[in-house]
Amino acid sequence: MAKYKKEPKRFDQINVIPFIDIMLVLLVMVLTTATFIKQGVIPVELPEAKASKKEELKKEINVYVNSKGEMFLDKEKLDASQLKKRLSQISKDQTVVLRSDKESRFQDFVTVMDILKSLNHEQLYIITKE
Repeated sequence: MAKYKKEPKRFDQINVIPFIDIMLVLLVMVLTTATFIKQGVIPVELPEAKASKKEELKKEINVYVNSKGEMFLDKEKLDASQLKKRLSQISKDQTVVLRSDKESRFQDFVTVMDILKSLNHEQLYIITKE
């Protein structure tokens, strides 16, 4: 009797079911761990910074500059002179948080910074995305 060799099994197709299972598990993990945080009331697209550090902020004043160059103090729309007048009424130790849209003109950002510097505000945070 002659011994017959078995032919090797051919791989004509790939079983994708385990791959789909793994991808679904990863998708579920991402969706369950994702947090959705509302940044603020005024819609601004924040620029990115690599060397940023999150800190706990207490009693903060929010200054927004949107993509059109409009300035807001908390929710109130102001021009540069009104903003300076309102910021002069707050304490120098008060934390000021600046959220400037990445599409806004750099001059608008510099205007707000100049106002804060002229009023000797040193508690300033510039918010960016990581």
